[in-house]
Amino acid sequence: MRIVRVFAGRDGESHFEEWTPEQFAKIVNKVGKGDITINIRTSPSVSDYHTAPRKQYVINMAGVAEFETADGTVQRLYPGDILIAEDVTGHGHIARNIGTGERVSLAVPLA
Repeated sequence: MRIVRVFAGRDGESHFEEWTPEQFAKIVNKVGKGDITINIRTSPSVSDYHTAPRKQYVINMAGVAEFETADGTVQRLYPGDILIAEDVTGHGHIARNIGTGERVSLAVPLA
């Protein structure tokens, strides 16, 4: 299991950092306002540069996702991996569903 955080830096660009399960445990129960959603999207597909719609963590349940920041850094997430999306301002990131079939994820808002 990988836990990857994407956040906006002072430069206005999105950046990644790896988190440990212990770090994630400190925020996992800090659920914010809004619905917990299950998203089902076809693969392959691409969502060009965009910011996260809210602070949230996204658990990849099926399929493979790939996220890219402006500096070209790519993180590939498989079932069981978690993306902590906190880049709600700035340039944002690219999201791709790769492979074939559907990608299923669970998105939980953060306070």
